[in-house]
Amino acid sequence: MPKTRWGILAPGHIARGFVAGLKVIEDAELYAVASRSHEKAQEFTQEFGFQKAYGSYDELANDPDVDVIYVATPHHLHFENTMMCLQNGKAVLCEKPITINSKQLEILVKTARDNKVFLMEAVWTRFLPGIGKILQMIGEGHIGNLKMLNADFGFKAPYNPESRLFNPVYGGGSLLDIGIYPVFLSLLLLGYPKEIKAVAVKAPTGVDESVSISLGYESGALASLHCTFATFTTTDANIYGDQGKIQLRQQWFRPAAVLVSRHNEKQEEYEFPALANGYEYEAMEVMQCLNKGLTESAILGLDFSLQLMRLLDAIRKECNIVYPDYD
Repeated sequence: MPKTRWGILAPGHIARGFVAGLKVIEDAELYAVASRSHEKAQEFTQEFGFQKAYGSYDELANDPDVDVIYVATPHHLHFENTMMCLQNGKAVLCEKPITINSKQLEILVKTARDNKVFLMEAVWTRFLPGIGKILQMIGEGHIGNLKMLNADFGFKAPYNPESRLFNPVYGGGSLLDIGIYPVFLSLLLLGYPKEIKAVAVKAPTGVDESVSISLGYESGALASLHCTFATFTTTDANIYGDQGKIQLRQQWFRPAAVLVSRHNEKQEEYEFPALANGYEYEAMEVMQCLNKGLTESAILGLDFSLQLMRLLDAIRKECNIVYPDYD
């Protein structure tokens, strides 16, 4: 396969993890980095071995040799950054959540599809081998019909009204930052719910510090999801069928092991060590799609991302979580 030349838009913390994953992919070329600070772009370029450093995002989007751009800015900037890349004909892998709300995403999806440019949301969990194993086991009926899902994600964050976690201008709040993980899992396993109930505890800035979500489905299944900045949670997930269960232990969103058991039978454990840190799998999916001339992933398509964002919108509405600059 030809080398895929990657551009990194915003060399921050999340970009460092993503590039660590890229480095184990033989056909991934670390090509260019763009920051609003040319000095930061140069530092990142030298540290990881990229070829070019740009002091503006425009320069990266206009480089004719860039094949795909990873957008790693804070999520309140995703819409404008991704739109700029798409309008310049650049394939985009945008960090999650891909936008603040579904109205923004609908515009991006239309732009990508009208211009036949690749776009994917970087929900890296979807591409991990452990998640593939879960879907296989459920599809083969190992735990019967799904009945309940419990999943959480929480850590204690110091309150700072100006930080991206708590500032509404930055789309702050636990739901969009980490709650997207359990909401994603519910959509992946159970589809879009029939009933949505949610309650939030808000920070003084008006964004959600904690959210508890209950979802009901046509099938009769239920999902109980939680996210919080107020405390460290077990961050595990339990999937219950009428014939057994699947357990994902701490940090379920990057499962190193999947535990499967049928009623009254011995538990089986399947281990899934990552090649690097897990980000490599979503990058490999992007590269495979580009090599096949695809503009969307069959594993995580834009319609799924639209459903996910609409579900997050509905949960925010239920909790009266509003971003005045975007909603």
